[in-house]
Amino acid sequence: MHRLRLTALAATMCLAACTTNPYTGEQQASKAATYGAGAAAVCGLIGAMDSREKARNAALGCGIVGAGVGAYMDVQESKLREQLQGTGVQVVREGDNIRLIMPGNITFETDSYNLKSSFYAVLDSVGLVLAKYTDTKIRVTGHTDNTGSKQYNQNLSERRAASVADYLATREVVRTRMFVEGAGFAQPIADNGTAQGRALNRRVELYILPSTP
Repeated sequence: MHRLRLTALAATMCLAACTTNPYTGEQQASKAATYGAGAAAVCGLIGAMDSREKARNAALGCGIVGAGVGAYMDVQESKLREQLQGTGVQVVREGDNIRLIMPGNITFETDSYNLKSSFYAVLDSVGLVLAKYTDTKIRVTGHTDNTGSKQYNQNLSERRAASVADYLATREVVRTRMFVEGAGFAQPIADNGTAQGRALNRRVELYILPSTP
């Protein structure tokens, strides 16, 4: 009965034909056209239930009304932005994928792959969302600047990515959902010729990808 009431409420929202994302408050007319605002509402209402099983079934609920993967990822994006506000972790939406950019200055000490204890609470927040919304795969990629040899940086990037994945596994994120890799200094996002650029390039990124049947 509770779920029926939620569905009825979502149907009412559907009639409103709102073009504002119901989770972030942003204007997203293109998403509404693709997934349907009311469908996204159904996904959010189901995903907001307490149990992980019900949250996992949010994708099915969205699919019934034509929202599919997009709305399921909308909910997770909103939850992650809420949990990570002010932490220094950047949340980027790329189609149906979500990318979390974790700067090296808040994650690791210089030339180390041991997580800073001050970063545990941030990863706890990430793990809380990932453990609840289980219909995703996670790619954890480590990156470095170009100081030092190629092989040294490759190893360091792999170990840093593994450290993040291992910690998330302690927060009930199933390890088999995660693919861990290191990119060394092959994928810079800033100029390695400056100290500021090198600091930006030292990072770990989490790609949250919808699972495919």
